[in-house]
Amino acid sequence: MWGFGCLIWEAFNGPLPQSSSLRSLDKIPKPLIPVFNELTGPSPSNRPNPADVIDRLRRGGSYFSNNLVDALLFLEEIQIKDKNEKNKFFSSLTDKLDLFPESICRHKILPQLITAFEYGDAGSPVLAPLFKLGKLLPEIEYQKKIVPCVVKLFSSNDRATRIRLLQQLELFIDHLQPSTVNDQIFPQLANGFMDTNPTIREQTIKSFLHLAPKLNYNNLNVETLRQFARLQAKDDQGGIRTNTTVCLGKISPHLHPQIRQKVLISAFIRAMRDPFPPARNAGVLALAATQQYYLLQEVAARILPALCQLTCDPEKSVRDNAFRTIKGFLGKLEKVSEDPSLKESMEADVNIATPNSANSSATWTGWAVSAVTSKFYRGSVDKKGVSKSALPTDQTSSSTPSTGTSSINSSVDKDDVVKTPDSNTDLDDNWDGDNWGDMDSSPAKSKDVEVEVASGKNEGWDTEDWGSIEDVPEEATPTENTSSWKQDFSCASKPASSYDWAAPASGGSSLTQRVETKAQSSDWDDAGWEPLETAPKDDKMDEAKRKREEKKQQRQKELEARRANRTGGAMKLGSKKAYD
Repeated sequence: MWGFGCLIWEAFNGPLPQSSSLRSLDKIPKPLIPVFNELTGPSPSNRPNPADVIDRLRRGGSYFSNNLVDALLFLEEIQIKDKNEKNKFFSSLTDKLDLFPESICRHKILPQLITAFEYGDAGSPVLAPLFKLGKLLPEIEYQKKIVPCVVKLFSSNDRATRIRLLQQLELFIDHLQPSTVNDQIFPQLANGFMDTNPTIREQTIKSFLHLAPKLNYNNLNVETLRQFARLQAKDDQGGIRTNTTVCLGKISPHLHPQIRQKVLISAFIRAMRDPFPPARNAGVLALAATQQYYLLQEVAARILPALCQLTCDPEKSVRDNAFRTIKGFLGKLEKVSEDPSLKESMEADVNIATPNSANSSATWTGWAVSAVTSKFYRGSVDKKGVSKSALPTDQTSSSTPSTGTSSINSSVDKDDVVKTPDSNTDLDDNWDGDNWGDMDSSPAKSKDVEVEVASGKNEGWDTEDWGSIEDVPEEATPTENTSSWKQDFSCASKPASSYDWAAPASGGSSLTQRVETKAQSSDWDDAGWEPLETAPKDDKMDEAKRKREEKKQQRQKELEARRANRTGGAMKLGSKKAYD
């Protein structure tokens, strides 16, 4: 008992040099002084039992009644606790860890948590404190102790565990090697896209904000985009369709440039046609946040026409964002029209493949709102005033300052610079494609080879809505159309004396025939849209008709001759021959 008192003194003062030093109470906490005096009293019979002292100090409001002692005692007795007690303890432990000494967390609490997870039935609540304390470990020790637990967790069929794991992904993703993510974690994680639980599907989508920088070409540009396309087109939850669009916009810096040009505009157009208003808004804001990845030609040909459709949207927020985005894109095109040398700088990020670290560190929320107030103009006009802070952090380019995506002040107000979704009014409604195309081509190949391989299979990319930016079908030029009409009506410039008035008037019927042919055709690719220079073929048609008539007459003559031969044969027996 006296020794217990000496232990209390040494805990706050260091080694006890001599017994007379026990009289110095300056460093001992005041709540412990009464108990300390009892333990070190001159009469041994009056000294209390140490067990009784601990019980007194554990009572409410006493010195040992605190979260640290409670946590350590619970972990010592965790094997005899029931599941409800464990879940309650682990759920409340995460917030308390910041108050505990780091050495106790690392060497006392963390080993107990790992043991409880591996050999007990601690369940999903243990994950949050486990990953939080894992950050205290050195990298080598983390790879040895925590990573095996993470890989094991991703293969779990328990939905609660999978949800907790996805929610805590940001706490341990930096410690995972790319090979581990691609080979062991991604195949298990991809199953969450098809889970029947909407919460798991949503958390799986959000997890790719952290996974995208570590995924290889095939897992990111092929498998992930295929799943995103299916969710965006067919998921019955409007919130999941919206988050798919948001996530696609945020991981766009990590996509391969060829795939990015092929996917983004079409995907955001699809979002703009969604019946769920937040999904349409997400499509508009996603285009705004990724404006640096679009060619100016695409802005004029696809993005602006799509935005104009949303100016009549039933939701005012969608209309407002659409109008601001239209103004921003028009201002961007106007700048290039006034100074064509700006085009190269404004399209500098289109073919950039390596994103800035700021892109991957952006938070899940707020990116689209930042995009609404971001500027559209490139950093080459710094002399007119550059404001890089106007761009959201998740849009910061990976290029050098000369080719970066720094925003540039223009005549467009800050509120008028929202980017808008692309849609093409001439595109069909083939939004039910499960895939975003076959993108198995290697990024190391040349641009032409990649485009050819990517479009090799018909998985939705060959339709107009999902077509390549560079593969937009060319329409007939006005020169070709007018030339055909000029040939048809070239007779207007001839003198009347040059006409062959004796020839049959077949021109009118020919023209009527061509008009009827066009009226009967409902296919844009039908042969009815051939040039109108086919009028000279009418003479050949008449000649063929005459030949058919001649053959018909010749055939009739042959038949008549055959009949005549039959009647002029030998006489039958018993018949009478008439004599003149």
